[in-house]
Amino acid sequence: MKNNLWRIIGLIGTIGCVILFARQPSWPTPDKIIVFLTFVFMMFAQAKEMLKHLLPFVVLLLVYESFRGLVPHLNANVNYLWMPGVDKFLFGGSLPTVTLQGWWWHGSVVWFDFVFYLAYMLHFILPIGLALLIWKYREKFYWQYISTYLLVSFAGFVTFLLFPAAPPWLASDKGLIPHITHVSNDIFRALGVQDFPSLYNKISPNPVAAVPSLHAAYATLLVIFVYKLFGKRWALLACIYPFLIFLGTVYTGEHYVIDEILGIVYATVGFLLMAYLFNNKRLHAKLKNYWLSQRELW
Repeated sequence: MKNNLWRIIGLIGTIGCVILFARQPSWPTPDKIIVFLTFVFMMFAQAKEMLKHLLPFVVLLLVYESFRGLVPHLNANVNYLWMPGVDKFLFGGSLPTVTLQGWWWHGSVVWFDFVFYLAYMLHFILPIGLALLIWKYREKFYWQYISTYLLVSFAGFVTFLLFPAAPPWLASDKGLIPHITHVSNDIFRALGVQDFPSLYNKISPNPVAAVPSLHAAYATLLVIFVYKLFGKRWALLACIYPFLIFLGTVYTGEHYVIDEILGIVYATVGFLLMAYLFNNKRLHAKLKNYWLSQRELW
């Protein structure tokens, strides 16, 4: 009887979340995702086990995001010109964002703008979704996966602190590079996305965290882990996501190409480092014990 009650609550909560998002679309942040997943897993009487695995990951992601939000207060020396300088060097004197917007942006959103932005909105959904798949089907690699994402995230934070960097749209607003349109704002309004209250929105306002692109880093890690754990066929399908991220974030003015390249480098180095640590039996045991202790806290 008690289990049935929790299943009913889970069903009601899941439907409520879907209706709320449909009526008030908002950015899918980690705190919202974990609430939704809790209701979903309640329907299958697995919410407690899911939270033991996933909650430490989500909490540490939010801790990282809160640190990221502190960067503008700790280092106000924002870099505006190094990234466009590198992009111009790589592309014969032109900025890829300016070139892409010259080809594709004509003053109003079209279908591929939505495709690019919806991929952008999967920034947290896909890593958390893959975490669930690995937990269910490749549990041996679960904590290596979680550790890798967190290592890359906190390495990004250190870089943001030492080298706060403005995205193209902000440099354009200040007149430091040729005019570009912050396409994301137009797509945002066209989708009717709202700033629905969330913990994430309060702790992570930082417009000068462009180097490295963690969107590119997360997308790269997704393909690496899918290839490692699920094979080439699924990895080829997963490549659609980073393709949309790499192209879309440059086109919409969120990142320079060099931001994306550095994101790929951070992801690759982070993966190789964690693979080495987890293949070292002594270090693996220490990491495993750490994650198990964190899991028990929840």
